[in-house]
Amino acid sequence: MSFSRGAFALCFTAFAALFALAFISCSGAASADAKRYPNGFAEIGIKQKDVDAKLKATVDRFFRGAANERLYYEYGTDMAYILDVGNKDIRSEGMSYGMMFAVQLDMKEEFDKLWKFAHEVMLNKSGEYEGYFAWHVTTDGKVIDANPASDGEQYFAAALFFASNRWGDGEGILNYRAEANKILDHMLNHTELIELPEGSHVTAMIDPKANQVVFVPEGLSAGFTDPSYHVPHFYELFALWADKDKDRWALVAAESRKLFKKACHPETGLAADYTGFDGTPVNQGNHNRFEYDAWRVGMNIALDSLWWGKDPWQRDQWAKTYLGFFRKQGFGVYKGLYNVDGSRATGYHSAGLIAMNAVASLIGDTQDRKDYIRELWSLPVPSGTWRYYDGCLYLFGLLEVSGNFRIYEPAKADK
Repeated sequence: MSFSRGAFALCFTAFAALFALAFISCSGAASADAKRYPNGFAEIGIKQKDVDAKLKATVDRFFRGAANERLYYEYGTDMAYILDVGNKDIRSEGMSYGMMFAVQLDMKEEFDKLWKFAHEVMLNKSGEYEGYFAWHVTTDGKVIDANPASDGEQYFAAALFFASNRWGDGEGILNYRAEANKILDHMLNHTELIELPEGSHVTAMIDPKANQVVFVPEGLSAGFTDPSYHVPHFYELFALWADKDKDRWALVAAESRKLFKKACHPETGLAADYTGFDGTPVNQGNHNRFEYDAWRVGMNIALDSLWWGKDPWQRDQWAKTYLGFFRKQGFGVYKGLYNVDGSRATGYHSAGLIAMNAVASLIGDTQDRKDYIRELWSLPVPSGTWRYYDGCLYLFGLLEVSGNFRIYEPAKADK
């Protein structure tokens, strides 16, 4: 078969056009990924092989290390849990974090073992809490408190959706998507799904009027929120992927962004552990201060800004204020606990807060990013009695700052 010179030129031109379109498409996707999942370590000159090695060493220690180093422990032959080492118990927070780490790191076996423990040991199968997870249990599987903590539910649902999208769904409790939808249904509609006894104070996890996540869906604790529980970056995904109530989840995301603006002090960027739905700190113990829970607010704001970019305030105002506050306190010495106006500094220079501030710096200016990320890079892996919370936030920091904490989209349907 032969071609004329004109026909060859026409074919070559068409091929070149198709190649250019493909290149532009791939380049656009790569550019979008780089914006959504920046590699902050690369910005400070760390080689990828060194980033990979640090991440692997951390995961190996927490999931496979010696008994006095790890966070992940086997339970029987087909279950596992994440241990709050200092308190010697198992919390829905840590279990949901462990599942999120496992799906991000492509560790399906560990994910399934953690999920089975959560489902078989922590999930309330009857009573007024039916469908909610007990917020903490003992290491031999006895429930300490049957009532739930809202942050665990949210991470369980997000991790299950990612697992469905990354690995596909199985049968029974390994039908990840179905299980995620059950959790979301209870979060919004618990009081409609369960016939509650007369006088019960159990509520939905999302307040029906404020459209904000409650601290605990029961009694007085359902009347306020915890800013660190607000995860609009996940709510946007629930609005896309949930079987129902999509519009409601989009509204919840919007209300969380409003809450951040109200809760974060205009001169420091700090939020309290607990606030009303209007952002006013709640006077309960020391939780009207920026304390351990509130460390995570910076991560949540940064991820929402990187993933969705729907509120310019997060990058243009909050990040400058918040990162500027800690810069003034001094790298290497700033404390972990403050009044939201920045007064009464107490506590220690914590690995957990250092990690969260490094994530927050991803939406800061160039110098902020470099300085905060250098401090995270220089940290040793948290160890000792209190390695659970610091360790979890440290691993979040490594994943997010290295660009390895990602949205796993549903597989495209074949055309």
